[in-house]
Amino acid sequence: MDYLIYLAVFAGLFLLINGYFKLADKFNIIDKPNERSSHTEITIRGGGVVFYLASMLFFALYGFQFPYFFLGLSLVAGVSLLDDIYSLSNKLRFGIQLSAVLLLAFQLGVFGEAWWLIPVIVIVAVGVINAYNFMDGINGITGMYSLVLLGSLYLIDWAMVDFIDGDLPLYVGLSLLVFGFYNFRRKAKCFAGDVGSVALAFLVLFLLGKLILQTQNLSYVLLLGLYGADSILTIVHRLIKKENIFEAHRSHLYQYMVHTGKWTHLQVAGFYALMQLLVNAILLGGLENRLDPVIMSLGVLVVLAIFYVVWKRHYVRLEASN
Repeated sequence: MDYLIYLAVFAGLFLLINGYFKLADKFNIIDKPNERSSHTEITIRGGGVVFYLASMLFFALYGFQFPYFFLGLSLVAGVSLLDDIYSLSNKLRFGIQLSAVLLLAFQLGVFGEAWWLIPVIVIVAVGVINAYNFMDGINGITGMYSLVLLGSLYLIDWAMVDFIDGDLPLYVGLSLLVFGFYNFRRKAKCFAGDVGSVALAFLVLFLLGKLILQTQNLSYVLLLGLYGADSILTIVHRLIKKENIFEAHRSHLYQYMVHTGKWTHLQVAGFYALMQLLVNAILLGGLENRLDPVIMSLGVLVVLAIFYVVWKRHYVRLEASN
Protein backbone atom coordinates (compact mmCIF):
# COMPACT_ATOMS: atom_id res chain seq x y z
CA MET A 1 0.00 0.00 0.00
CA ASP A 2 2.94 2.31 -0.61
CA TYR A 3 0.89 4.37 -3.05
CA LEU A 4 -1.39 5.44 -0.18
CA ILE A 5 1.65 6.73 1.68
CA TYR A 6 2.77 8.62 -1.41
CA LEU A 7 -0.69 10.16 -1.82
CA ALA A 8 -0.68 11.17 1.84
CA VAL A 9 2.80 12.72 1.48
CA PHE A 10 1.72 14.52 -1.70
CA ALA A 11 -1.34 15.97 0.05
CA GLY A 12 0.70 16.81 3.14
CA LEU A 13 3.24 18.74 1.06
CA PHE A 14 0.42 20.80 -0.45
CA LEU A 15 -0.72 21.70 3.06
CA LEU A 16 2.83 22.55 4.13
CA ILE A 17 3.58 24.82 1.17
CA ASN A 18 0.30 26.66 1.63
CA GLY A 19 1.15 27.10 5.29
CA TYR A 20 4.46 28.59 4.19
CA PHE A 21 2.65 30.98 1.84
CA LYS A 22 0.71 32.35 4.81
CA LEU A 23 3.91 32.85 6.79
CA ALA A 24 5.59 34.47 3.79
CA ASP A 25 2.68 36.91 3.42
CA LYS A 26 2.80 37.72 7.12
CA PHE A 27 6.58 38.26 7.29
CA ASN A 28 6.94 39.82 3.83
CA ILE A 29 9.20 37.07 2.39
CA ILE A 30 9.06 38.27 -1.20
CA ASP A 31 11.27 38.53 -4.24
CA LYS A 32 11.66 42.00 -5.73
CA PRO A 33 12.99 42.25 -9.32
CA ASN A 34 16.61 43.39 -9.71
CA GLU A 35 19.20 43.65 -12.48
CA ARG A 36 19.68 39.85 -12.55
CA SER A 37 15.97 39.05 -12.51
CA SER A 38 14.00 37.67 -15.42
CA HIS A 39 10.68 38.65 -13.81
CA THR A 40 8.99 42.00 -13.28
CA GLU A 41 6.53 41.39 -10.44
CA ILE A 42 6.89 40.92 -6.70
CA THR A 43 6.46 37.21 -5.88
CA ILE A 44 6.62 35.01 -2.77
CA ARG A 45 10.18 33.77 -2.24
CA GLY A 46 11.27 30.51 -0.61
CA GLY A 47 8.56 28.14 -1.85
CA GLY A 48 11.38 25.65 -2.39
CA VAL A 49 11.41 25.04 1.37
CA VAL A 50 9.00 22.23 0.43
CA PHE A 51 11.99 20.26 -0.95
CA TYR A 52 13.61 20.23 2.47
CA LEU A 53 10.29 19.40 4.13
CA ALA A 54 9.88 16.42 1.78
CA SER A 55 13.29 15.06 2.74
CA MET A 56 12.43 15.59 6.40
CA LEU A 57 9.22 13.58 5.93
CA PHE A 58 11.21 10.81 4.27
CA PHE A 59 13.70 10.56 7.12
CA ALA A 60 10.92 10.79 9.72
CA LEU A 61 9.16 7.81 8.12
CA TYR A 62 12.21 5.70 7.22
CA GLY A 63 14.67 6.65 9.94
CA PHE A 64 17.68 8.96 9.90
CA GLN A 65 20.06 6.51 8.23
CA PHE A 66 22.15 9.38 6.84
CA PRO A 67 22.46 11.69 9.89
CA TYR A 68 25.49 13.74 8.76
CA PHE A 69 23.96 14.36 5.35
CA PHE A 70 20.67 15.43 6.92
CA LEU A 71 22.48 17.74 9.35
CA GLY A 72 24.34 19.32 6.44
CA LEU A 73 21.11 19.66 4.48
CA SER A 74 19.44 21.31 7.47
CA LEU A 75 22.34 23.77 7.81
CA VAL A 76 22.30 24.90 4.18
CA ALA A 77 18.51 25.00 4.01
CA GLY A 78 18.29 26.98 7.26
CA VAL A 79 20.90 29.58 6.34
CA SER A 80 19.45 29.90 2.83
CA LEU A 81 15.96 30.50 4.20
CA LEU A 82 17.36 33.19 6.50
CA ASP A 83 19.18 34.67 3.50
CA ASP A 84 15.89 34.77 1.59
CA ILE A 85 14.45 36.80 4.47
CA TYR A 86 17.34 38.96 5.68
CA SER A 87 20.12 38.87 3.01
CA LEU A 88 23.01 37.44 5.03
CA SER A 89 26.69 38.12 4.40
CA ASN A 90 28.52 36.06 1.78
CA LYS A 91 31.10 34.97 4.36
CA LEU A 92 28.43 33.50 6.64
CA ARG A 93 26.70 31.68 3.79
CA PHE A 94 29.97 30.30 2.47
CA GLY A 95 31.07 29.19 5.94
CA ILE A 96 27.84 27.26 6.47
CA GLN A 97 28.04 25.75 2.98
CA LEU A 98 31.62 24.65 3.64
CA SER A 99 30.63 23.02 6.95
CA ALA A 100 27.70 21.27 5.29
CA VAL A 101 29.87 19.97 2.44
CA LEU A 102 32.37 18.55 4.95
CA LEU A 103 29.49 16.76 6.68
CA LEU A 104 28.40 15.44 3.29
CA ALA A 105 31.92 14.19 2.57
CA PHE A 106 32.00 12.46 5.95
CA GLN A 107 28.64 10.80 5.24
CA LEU A 108 29.92 9.59 1.87
CA GLY A 109 32.92 8.02 3.61
CA VAL A 110 35.71 9.95 1.92
CA PHE A 111 37.49 10.80 5.19
CA GLY A 112 39.11 7.37 5.15
CA GLU A 113 41.26 6.10 2.30
CA ALA A 114 40.05 8.81 -0.09
CA TRP A 115 40.88 11.74 2.22
CA TRP A 116 42.91 13.38 -0.56
CA LEU A 117 39.65 13.86 -2.48
CA ILE A 118 38.22 16.19 0.16
CA PRO A 119 39.56 19.49 -1.32
CA VAL A 120 38.28 18.46 -4.77
CA ILE A 121 34.89 17.47 -3.37
CA VAL A 122 34.59 20.76 -1.46
CA ILE A 123 35.40 22.87 -4.53
CA VAL A 124 33.07 20.89 -6.81
CA ALA A 125 30.24 20.76 -4.26
CA VAL A 126 30.31 24.48 -3.45
CA GLY A 127 30.48 25.17 -7.18
CA VAL A 128 27.45 22.96 -7.90
CA ILE A 129 25.46 24.54 -5.07
CA ASN A 130 26.06 28.05 -6.37
CA ALA A 131 25.58 27.06 -10.01
CA TYR A 132 22.20 25.53 -9.16
CA ASN A 133 21.32 28.78 -7.39
CA PHE A 134 22.39 30.97 -10.32
CA MET A 135 20.45 28.83 -12.80
CA ASP A 136 17.24 29.38 -10.82
CA GLY A 137 16.28 32.55 -12.64
CA ILE A 138 13.05 31.85 -14.53
CA ASN A 139 9.76 30.14 -13.83
CA GLY A 140 9.89 26.38 -14.16
CA ILE A 141 13.57 25.81 -14.85
CA THR A 142 14.56 24.51 -11.40
CA GLY A 143 11.48 22.32 -11.09
CA MET A 144 11.48 20.81 -14.59
CA TYR A 145 15.23 20.26 -14.73
CA SER A 146 15.30 18.68 -11.28
CA LEU A 147 12.38 16.39 -12.11
CA VAL A 148 14.40 15.02 -15.02
CA LEU A 149 17.50 14.66 -12.84
CA LEU A 150 15.79 12.98 -9.89
CA GLY A 151 13.69 10.82 -12.20
CA SER A 152 16.89 9.59 -13.86
CA LEU A 153 18.50 8.85 -10.48
CA TYR A 154 15.40 6.96 -9.40
CA LEU A 155 15.48 4.92 -12.63
CA ILE A 156 19.18 4.15 -12.16
CA ASP A 157 18.55 2.99 -8.57
CA TRP A 158 15.57 0.87 -9.62
CA ALA A 159 16.91 -0.71 -12.82
CA MET A 160 20.72 -0.46 -12.90
CA VAL A 161 22.55 0.23 -9.62
CA ASP A 162 21.04 -0.17 -6.14
CA PHE A 163 22.83 2.77 -4.55
CA ILE A 164 20.19 4.23 -2.20
CA ASP A 165 16.64 3.77 -0.96
CA GLY A 166 14.70 4.84 -4.03
CA ASP A 167 12.06 6.61 -1.97
CA LEU A 168 14.28 9.62 -1.21
CA PRO A 169 14.37 10.89 -4.82
CA LEU A 170 10.69 9.96 -5.08
CA TYR A 171 9.72 12.07 -2.06
CA VAL A 172 11.71 15.02 -3.37
CA GLY A 173 10.14 14.45 -6.78
CA LEU A 174 6.68 14.72 -5.21
CA SER A 175 7.70 18.02 -3.64
CA LEU A 176 8.84 19.25 -7.06
CA LEU A 177 5.39 18.49 -8.47
CA VAL A 178 3.76 20.39 -5.60
CA PHE A 179 6.12 23.32 -6.11
CA GLY A 180 5.55 23.15 -9.85
CA PHE A 181 1.81 23.61 -9.40
CA TYR A 182 2.54 27.12 -8.14
CA ASN A 183 5.66 27.86 -10.20
CA PHE A 184 5.08 26.37 -13.67
CA ARG A 185 3.04 29.39 -14.72
CA ARG A 186 3.42 32.59 -16.73
CA LYS A 187 2.91 34.48 -13.46
CA ALA A 188 4.30 32.24 -10.73
CA LYS A 189 2.76 32.29 -7.26
CA CYS A 190 6.16 31.54 -5.71
CA PHE A 191 9.85 31.13 -6.48
CA ALA A 192 12.10 28.45 -5.03
CA GLY A 193 14.38 31.01 -3.41
CA ASP A 194 17.87 30.20 -2.16
CA VAL A 195 16.39 27.69 0.27
CA GLY A 196 14.94 25.73 -2.64
CA SER A 197 17.81 25.83 -5.11
CA VAL A 198 20.52 25.25 -2.48
CA ALA A 199 18.64 22.42 -0.75
CA LEU A 200 18.00 20.74 -4.10
CA ALA A 201 21.63 21.06 -5.09
CA PHE A 202 22.73 19.50 -1.79
CA LEU A 203 20.27 16.62 -2.23
CA VAL A 204 21.50 16.04 -5.77
CA LEU A 205 25.14 16.11 -4.63
CA PHE A 206 24.43 13.44 -2.03
CA LEU A 207 22.61 11.12 -4.44
CA LEU A 208 25.08 11.65 -7.26
CA GLY A 209 28.04 11.29 -4.88
CA LYS A 210 26.78 7.94 -3.59
CA LEU A 211 26.22 6.73 -7.14
CA ILE A 212 29.67 7.78 -8.39
CA LEU A 213 31.52 6.42 -5.37
CA GLN A 214 29.70 3.09 -5.54
CA THR A 215 30.18 2.61 -9.29
CA GLN A 216 33.55 4.41 -9.58
CA ASN A 217 32.13 5.91 -12.77
CA LEU A 218 32.58 9.67 -13.19
CA SER A 219 30.48 9.73 -16.37
CA TYR A 220 27.38 10.12 -14.17
CA VAL A 221 28.31 13.80 -13.80
CA LEU A 222 26.62 14.13 -17.22
CA LEU A 223 23.34 14.03 -15.29
CA LEU A 224 24.22 17.67 -14.50
CA GLY A 225 25.66 18.29 -17.96
CA LEU A 226 23.45 21.10 -19.21
CA TYR A 227 23.56 23.14 -15.99
CA GLY A 228 27.31 22.56 -15.83
CA ALA A 229 27.90 23.69 -19.41
CA ASP A 230 25.80 26.83 -19.02
CA SER A 231 27.34 27.78 -15.66
CA ILE A 232 31.01 27.12 -16.49
CA LEU A 233 30.95 28.59 -20.00
CA THR A 234 29.06 31.66 -18.78
CA ILE A 235 31.86 32.27 -16.26
CA VAL A 236 34.43 31.83 -19.03
CA HIS A 237 32.52 34.25 -21.26
CA ARG A 238 32.36 36.87 -18.51
CA LEU A 239 36.07 36.48 -17.74
CA ILE A 240 36.85 37.01 -21.43
CA LYS A 241 34.76 40.20 -21.29
CA LYS A 242 36.71 41.17 -18.13
CA GLU A 243 33.53 41.36 -16.06
CA ASN A 244 33.32 40.81 -12.30
CA ILE A 245 31.91 37.28 -12.09
CA PHE A 246 30.64 37.92 -8.56
CA GLU A 247 28.29 40.71 -9.62
CA ALA A 248 24.65 40.09 -10.56
CA HIS A 249 24.15 39.54 -14.29
CA ARG A 250 21.89 38.17 -16.99
CA SER A 251 24.55 36.43 -19.08
CA HIS A 252 23.42 32.80 -18.90
CA LEU A 253 22.25 31.29 -22.16
CA TYR A 254 18.78 30.68 -20.73
CA GLN A 255 18.55 34.39 -19.86
CA TYR A 256 19.51 35.39 -23.40
CA MET A 257 16.85 33.02 -24.72
CA VAL A 258 14.24 34.85 -22.60
CA HIS A 259 15.35 38.46 -22.95
CA THR A 260 16.78 38.49 -26.46
CA GLY A 261 15.19 35.45 -28.09
CA LYS A 262 11.78 36.24 -26.56
CA TRP A 263 11.15 32.66 -25.50
CA THR A 264 8.68 32.33 -22.64
CA HIS A 265 9.99 31.14 -19.27
CA LEU A 266 8.23 27.79 -19.54
CA GLN A 267 9.45 27.24 -23.11
CA VAL A 268 13.05 27.72 -22.00
CA ALA A 269 12.54 25.59 -18.88
CA GLY A 270 10.96 22.81 -20.94
CA PHE A 271 13.75 23.02 -23.51
CA TYR A 272 16.46 22.68 -20.83
CA ALA A 273 14.62 19.74 -19.26
CA LEU A 274 14.22 17.97 -22.60
CA MET A 275 17.86 18.57 -23.53
CA GLN A 276 19.02 17.12 -20.20
CA LEU A 277 16.64 14.19 -20.68
CA LEU A 278 18.30 13.52 -24.05
CA VAL A 279 21.76 13.66 -22.46
CA ASN A 280 20.62 11.26 -19.73
CA ALA A 281 19.19 8.85 -22.32
CA ILE A 282 22.51 8.90 -24.20
CA LEU A 283 24.42 8.33 -20.96
CA LEU A 284 22.31 5.43 -19.72
CA GLY A 285 22.05 3.88 -23.17
CA GLY A 286 25.82 4.09 -23.59
CA LEU A 287 26.46 2.51 -20.19
CA GLU A 288 24.01 -0.30 -20.92
CA ASN A 289 25.79 -0.99 -24.21
CA ARG A 290 29.20 -0.81 -22.51
CA LEU A 291 30.51 2.17 -24.44
CA ASP A 292 33.75 3.68 -23.17
CA PRO A 293 32.50 6.14 -20.50
CA VAL A 294 35.42 8.54 -20.98
CA ILE A 295 35.00 8.85 -24.74
CA MET A 296 31.21 9.06 -24.39
CA SER A 297 31.42 11.77 -21.71
CA LEU A 298 33.93 13.85 -23.65
CA GLY A 299 31.80 13.58 -26.77
CA VAL A 300 28.67 14.75 -25.00
CA LEU A 301 30.49 17.62 -23.27
CA VAL A 302 31.99 18.81 -26.57
CA VAL A 303 28.55 18.80 -28.19
CA LEU A 304 27.08 20.75 -25.26
CA ALA A 305 29.92 23.28 -25.44
CA ILE A 306 29.41 23.77 -29.19
CA PHE A 307 25.67 24.14 -28.66
CA TYR A 308 26.26 26.79 -25.99
CA VAL A 309 28.82 28.78 -28.00
CA VAL A 310 26.81 28.80 -31.24
CA TRP A 311 23.54 29.80 -29.60
CA LYS A 312 25.18 32.34 -27.30
CA ARG A 313 26.95 34.04 -30.22
CA HIS A 314 23.65 34.15 -32.11
CA TYR A 315 21.86 35.91 -29.26
CA VAL A 316 24.76 38.28 -28.51
CA ARG A 317 24.77 39.39 -32.15
CA LEU A 318 20.99 39.67 -32.14
CA GLU A 319 21.12 41.83 -29.02
CA ALA A 320 23.82 44.05 -30.51
CA SER A 321 21.78 44.60 -33.69
CA ASN A 322 18.67 45.75 -31.78
